[in-house]
Amino acid sequence: MNHLNNIQSRGAMPTLRKCALAAAVASVFVFAAASAQAQAAVPAETAMVKLIRGLIQSGTLAKDVGEALLAQAQTEAMAAQQAQRTAASATAASASTAGGVRLEAGDVRVPYISQTVRDQIRDEVKAQVMAQAKDEGWAAPNETPEWSKRIRVEGDVRVRNESRSYAGNNSNIEINWPELNRGSGYDVNPNTNLALPSILNTRQDRRNLFRARARLGVYADLSENTKAGVRLASGSDESPVSTTQTLGGGLGKKSVWLDQMWISHKPVDWLTVTAGRFGNPFMATDLLYSSDLNFDGIAAQFEKKLASNKDLSLFGTLGLIPLEYSSDNSPSRSQDKAKSENKWLLGAQFGADWKIDDDNRVRGALAYYNFRNISGQVSQPCALYAGADGCSTDWSRPAFMQKGNTLMLLRDISLDPLNPAGTPQPQYVGLASKFRLIDLNLRWDTAVAGNNLRLDANFVRNTAYDANDIWNRAGIRGAIVNNFGATGGTAKSDFRSGGNAYMLQATYGKPAPAARGDWNVLAGYKRIEPDAMPDGYNDSTFHGGGTNARGYFLGGSYAIDKNMWFTGRWISTKEVYGPPLSIDTLQLEFNARF
Repeated sequence: MNHLNNIQSRGAMPTLRKCALAAAVASVFVFAAASAQAQAAVPAETAMVKLIRGLIQSGTLAKDVGEALLAQAQTEAMAAQQAQRTAASATAASASTAGGVRLEAGDVRVPYISQTVRDQIRDEVKAQVMAQAKDEGWAAPNETPEWSKRIRVEGDVRVRNESRSYAGNNSNIEINWPELNRGSGYDVNPNTNLALPSILNTRQDRRNLFRARARLGVYADLSENTKAGVRLASGSDESPVSTTQTLGGGLGKKSVWLDQMWISHKPVDWLTVTAGRFGNPFMATDLLYSSDLNFDGIAAQFEKKLASNKDLSLFGTLGLIPLEYSSDNSPSRSQDKAKSENKWLLGAQFGADWKIDDDNRVRGALAYYNFRNISGQVSQPCALYAGADGCSTDWSRPAFMQKGNTLMLLRDISLDPLNPAGTPQPQYVGLASKFRLIDLNLRWDTAVAGNNLRLDANFVRNTAYDANDIWNRAGIRGAIVNNFGATGGTAKSDFRSGGNAYMLQATYGKPAPAARGDWNVLAGYKRIEPDAMPDGYNDSTFHGGGTNARGYFLGGSYAIDKNMWFTGRWISTKEVYGPPLSIDTLQLEFNARF
């Protein structure tokens, strides 16, 4: 009996041990499930909820937008936890069946979610939230602000070494006419003034002048069709044709000028209207307009490809450019004020651009420029000796001039009847010719030996030039003061001038070096008769600026790095008419663009 009992006890032991083990496993599951249920009752903050709270606190998210997203994130987190509990129940039921222990309904089951699945869920939620943030514009991590994408900054710096050499037989009585026009005028009566007017240097060389130019512009795309820009530039003075600053000066700080300020709008794809102070809107060379010259006013530019030939496009420009306004308060010491006198440039240009093939392209334009009311006018008799505050046509002297144009005296000064010989006669000078220009520009780009060859031609004719009209406008004997022959005569028969100008230039290589190793060489010739154009707006280097000049120029450039290049230029010029004036100029410079 005892033996039987022992056998039965040994047979029951494995079964009891299995039951005990199953009970222990079931207890562990129940305890873990209870713990998970307790934690689910107070859900922990997810990473997304913490992220949204942080964005609200930092001010990146508006409070109302952030709270709405926070509520949505918390709701989704609770839903996810409920889904986890449901999945846990199913998993625990399966586990209990396998272990021989059955869990009743209502018990909590804990599922296993792999790290890969958790990472995938996190990335998908993050991507959805960030996409919504970017679309609604309230947050964009790793992105610059939207407004900054519409702003760009551009600039360039140039450092130049310049030498000017003058022939020893040059005339040494070349008057500095712009200086004469400043202040109260130059007294031409030898009885009351023995001093010479300001005289230009024409014989003493200037070696190794270090000069520099800096320009910095900020440009904004206000919309797809509207843009605006502001640019600052260096410069020694208010000259419209140069932003170059001569270095030295006791190491003093250099001046900065407002060089551009404009707004442009495209009402249609082929038309752009620009107003303010802006770059040259016309196709032109520095024969007529300096490369540093900017225009005030308003310009409308169009460009349109032909529907029948996509390789041929038409372009053009209309410009209304105010050159100068007379003072609102002139004469300043008189109760009777002068009427408003305005000077204008009216410009119209039409051209075509034809891409003949991959190696040949031709571009040409014909322009008409009417410089209105810029000629000098002889004044009404003015009694300066009696205290008159200026004369009636003082406004007609140019605001800016270089040299070369035919000039006339402006003031008809009344003499003091008590002392006619001793009456001071302070004079101003004005432009004696009218200016209505025809400007023809042609450019041909082709390929020679694997490099680009560019040929430029520019011809200008002043259709208003007339020697008789010039002398008639001066009105009084001796009123024309320059552009006579080299013999020293000042009669009409000694007068020398003309109304034509032209330039030819060839450039081989990259016209505008940009990449390291880019290069070009160029050669050209210019001839500008005295009254072919107003002398105040063209290149300030060729013959020292202005008109009545002819000569050749050679140059070349080599890019030593990206957007950095070296340039050398040699210019040799002399006068077209009148006393001898020969000038050779050498320029060596480094340029950088950003």
